Amino acid sequence: MKDLIRNQVVLVDKNDGIMGLKEKFAAHKNPVPLHRAISVVIFSPDRKKMLIQKRAETKPTWPLFWSNTVCSHPYKDEDYAHAASRRLKEEMGFSTSLKELYRFIYEAEMDKTWGEHELDAVFVGTYSGEVNPDPNESADYKWIEVDELKKDMKENPQIYTPWFKMILKKVL
Repeated sequence: MKDLIRNQVVLVDKNDGIMGLKEKFAAHKNPVPLHRAISVVIFSPDRKKMLIQKRAETKPTWPLFWSNTVCSHPYKDEDYAHAASRRLKEEMGFSTSLKELYRFIYEAEMDKTWGEHELDAVFVGTYSGEVNPDPNESADYKWIEVDELKKDMKENPQIYTPWFKMILKKVL
């Protein structure tokens, strides 16, 4: 039962009204139904650096692309804040206080098969300790100067996830 819950996303309408559940991989095949998501952005305490991750090669959407610290989905009956804290610990191996900044809806097509259509709750926090990413989630990670990240995203937009490009504009 627990695995079934973990492998489903919560389908919603544009007002976040629950429309049902769908298996996670099926929910990312085009046409992608709108579903709940969370994004976590972690800054260094001085906010001059951001912790970003390269998505694992096994991810069906945007594998090996650089993205924000954590991207995931809440479970059924789990609020966005709990999902953000849970996934930060599971994906990157640490916990810190998080604050929800905003929510937005976006759509992105990766190719003819895979895409995203998410109501994404964006959380921010600060951290300065050890990072222990789960290799099933993250192929790599790095702390990057915010100014360097903005420059690189402008020069190499093709290596970053589409939602991260949207989030970066709002969190900076």
